[in-house]
Amino acid sequence: MGISGTLEYLSDLMSSSGHKHKKRKQLQTVELKVRMDCDGCELKVKKALSSLNGVKSVNINRKQQKVTVTGYVEANKVLKKAKSTGKKAEIWPYVPYNLVAQPYAVTAYDKKAPPGYVRKVDNNVSSTATVTRYEDPYITMFSDENPNACSVM
Repeated sequence: MGISGTLEYLSDLMSSSGHKHKKRKQLQTVELKVRMDCDGCELKVKKALSSLNGVKSVNINRKQQKVTVTGYVEANKVLKKAKSTGKKAEIWPYVPYNLVAQPYAVTAYDKKAPPGYVRKVDNNVSSTATVTRYEDPYITMFSDENPNACSVM
């Protein structure tokens, strides 16, 4: 089977066969950053997340404040459940340092990242999230995109 045959086979697998059936959730891993200070916090979070339908496992690394949930789950539901415990929770905001484009300049946000990780920069912000960007006026003052930029010759 050549490359075109493989692609055809894969596209047949991916395309729906016209059946009206409920979309089956994919087995996936959802990583969260959850603020946990003691064994009680950890247990509360683990118990809450384990109770979600479709969850296969919940692993907690309290030192990194990291919770890894594996199962047939949706990330937003896992996050909502984690927040329902009263704990500060967010989708895991870090990526391993060796996976970011190099050279990489470590930012102030990265100081809170676990060793070997840096803050994830998400360029594909979902439409449900509202993001307010505050630009440093000194950066735009000398920017090529700014028509009113100061140009030093």
